[in-house]
Amino acid sequence: MDYFSIRFPLPKLNLLLPVGISFYTFMAIGYLFDIYNEEIKAEKNIGLITLFLSFFPLVLSGPIERAPSMLPQFKSELTFNYEKAVQGFKFIIWGYFMKLVVADRIGIYTDVVLSNMEYHSGKTLLFTVLIYPLQLYADLGGYSLIAIGVAGVLGIKVRRNFNRPFFATTLSEFWRRWHMSLISWILDYVYTPLSFAFRRYKMKGVLLTVILTLFIMGMWHGATLTYLMWALFQGVVLSFEAITKNKKFAFEKKYNLSKKWWYIAFGISITYILFAFSFLTGGNRHTFSEGIMAFEKIINFSGSIFIDSPSNLIFIILGAFILLLKDFKEEFFSSRLLFFNNKLKIIRILSYSFIIILILLIGVFDAGQFIYFKF
Repeated sequence: MDYFSIRFPLPKLNLLLPVGISFYTFMAIGYLFDIYNEEIKAEKNIGLITLFLSFFPLVLSGPIERAPSMLPQFKSELTFNYEKAVQGFKFIIWGYFMKLVVADRIGIYTDVVLSNMEYHSGKTLLFTVLIYPLQLYADLGGYSLIAIGVAGVLGIKVRRNFNRPFFATTLSEFWRRWHMSLISWILDYVYTPLSFAFRRYKMKGVLLTVILTLFIMGMWHGATLTYLMWALFQGVVLSFEAITKNKKFAFEKKYNLSKKWWYIAFGISITYILFAFSFLTGGNRHTFSEGIMAFEKIINFSGSIFIDSPSNLIFIILGAFILLLKDFKEEFFSSRLLFFNNKLKIIRILSYSFIIILILLIGVFDAGQFIYFKF
């Protein structure tokens, strides 16, 4: 500070925060709420509470577990379970594929573009916007599967965190499939209390609850204008869906649209585009003004697509195709074309061998930490 030309330097304060602090903070808050709501009794064994809050597969980036689910497992006698261990290793292998082959390959491209948006064309920015959600999904989804798999090998069952979100036909359905442990926590401890508080305002209360809930989610991701704008964008779309839900249902029923493939494909495409473009309004990679600039470039659709490395682009397409193909198969043909769960042992071995070979050949092993480690 400067007063009367006299300088008083203030020390720079750097706070070193533990990695993943918000995840085990959420678990601790949820534990206290569950006790307050008399869903569980307070645990007297401090060791069990410490284990619950610091269970190493989950502590860095979730899934966000609940005490009623985890504490009974920690209290029970844990023995080696062959089926759980095999399933756990399957999750771990697929999680590493999602992270190393899909997320980190896409990250090589998006890191270059998003850090220098002003120098790239509208076509390049559009391509980046459309593949960035895949990077997020493969990054957090990959870590979640690794965590769930490691816990499974140890004999602990952990809740599922993703349910093929890119095959949701509405944004509200998307959020029921994306980062489900966080969304479940938000619904139980934020949305539901707020909805009761505003229930006398009827539909206006519902919309206000949605906006406030998304605002809190935005603040959790980062207390910046960009994340607040992201939350506002999501809140507006979800509010619109809530207002038009009954009319939409009646329209679909009248023309029998709910099972028509082209109508489902249309809903999936619109939902994906809305989610992808929401990151232009906010995120941790750029400012709000840069997002507007990028949107204007995309509208103009000028220039050519930036290709840093043709081989990396091929690997991106290959990894994303395999990931989406697996999700597509499980979403619409869950009992057909079984590779990883085939009755024939040789098919299972060949399937996982193929994935392991891809991880070793085209996986990125020096890309750094998971995206959600910063939260």
